[in-house]
Amino acid sequence: MAAEMRIALRNYEKIDPLKVEDYISRNGYEALKKALAMDREELIEQVKKSNLRGRGGAAFNCGQKWFFTYKAEADQKYVVCNADEGEPGTYKDRLIMENDPHTLIEGMAIAAYAIGATKGIIYLRGEYPHVLDVLRKAIAQAEEKNLLGDFDLKVHIGAGAYVCGEETALIESLEGKRGEPRYKPPYPSVSGLWGKPTLVNNVETLAVIPEIVLKGPEWFAGIGDPAFPGTKVVTLTGDVKIRTFFEVPTDTKLKDIIYEYGGGIADGKKFKAVQVGGTSGALIPEHQLDTEIACDKMADIGATLGSGAVFVMDDTRDLVDVNSQIAKFFIHESCGKCTPCREGTMRVCDLVGKINSGEGQASDLELIDKLARVMTTASLCGLGQTATAPIVSTIKHFPDEYSAKLK
Repeated sequence: MAAEMRIALRNYEKIDPLKVEDYISRNGYEALKKALAMDREELIEQVKKSNLRGRGGAAFNCGQKWFFTYKAEADQKYVVCNADEGEPGTYKDRLIMENDPHTLIEGMAIAAYAIGATKGIIYLRGEYPHVLDVLRKAIAQAEEKNLLGDFDLKVHIGAGAYVCGEETALIESLEGKRGEPRYKPPYPSVSGLWGKPTLVNNVETLAVIPEIVLKGPEWFAGIGDPAFPGTKVVTLTGDVKIRTFFEVPTDTKLKDIIYEYGGGIADGKKFKAVQVGGTSGALIPEHQLDTEIACDKMADIGATLGSGAVFVMDDTRDLVDVNSQIAKFFIHESCGKCTPCREGTMRVCDLVGKINSGEGQASDLELIDKLARVMTTASLCGLGQTATAPIVSTIKHFPDEYSAKLK
């Protein structure tokens, strides 16, 4: 763990999360004081210069997003933290909120000042009741010490919908509607919650904001990959010796994550594939393990960094069967609003299930490929656009797995 570099997790196990005094003793809320003394556009420019990109999966430039929301004119603006974290194998946001809630609160307060918002909402995954308690106590402590000024921050509980990780579906849920993505444009930065300009950032993104403000954008931009600088919290699961989490610079290679931080493949078995970014991530073969985890480098090999979940599979795993289970997951989690995703997830599941049971034909693989292209192009949100990525990647990199099961 010598190469680990903690920014979002800088206070992990170093403070009592329910004692605001502990956070303050480690320069807590100093960044907010510094930000409040700056001009709003100057503050946004600092975030732009850092080249911080969203850590929720989309990797959009954070400062640019702030600027769009700042420029939108309205009598009310909102800052919303996406803490839904429904991606299987991902628990990075829980680590931050459970162990250092004030870093998120401070990051949101800085963002609120930058865009001119007075109201903030943390949209929390419904399966995190303990985190809810921690956040509410931390907010109460910050308010009691008058650290937030006129910034009104609340916590809202989600209902367990995977699709609400998408920002517009999250906003629909906040408004009391069924969690379904909106058509874009307009984007939330112009018309979001209740039709007002709304900034939506992920927990991990907001957690590094105080450090950028304190140490400067050049410091952050000099860490890791220049195009996707900083660090990434990785949650490692699957067939590795050490199932754990860590925060590393974004130029860290996949092989180091698996063999150095994870200790290699468990039980003396051999590596077969790794899925990065959650259930919608591509399955990556061994010859691509020299790839850095920076999102652009991952995109170059047809994969994604996504949420930072890394799921390792050894040589005993049946990848066709794995994809059959993944396909069922996406049927369950599709909101059904758009036809390509609603119908496509069901058809893909039928076809993969058919192949997995030994009833498939070569023409089924061709049909899966056609469906994947339509879903990727025409689906309304990222769920439908990436639902076929695991299947398409295994057909490409592990064709023998499918050939062995065809009639």
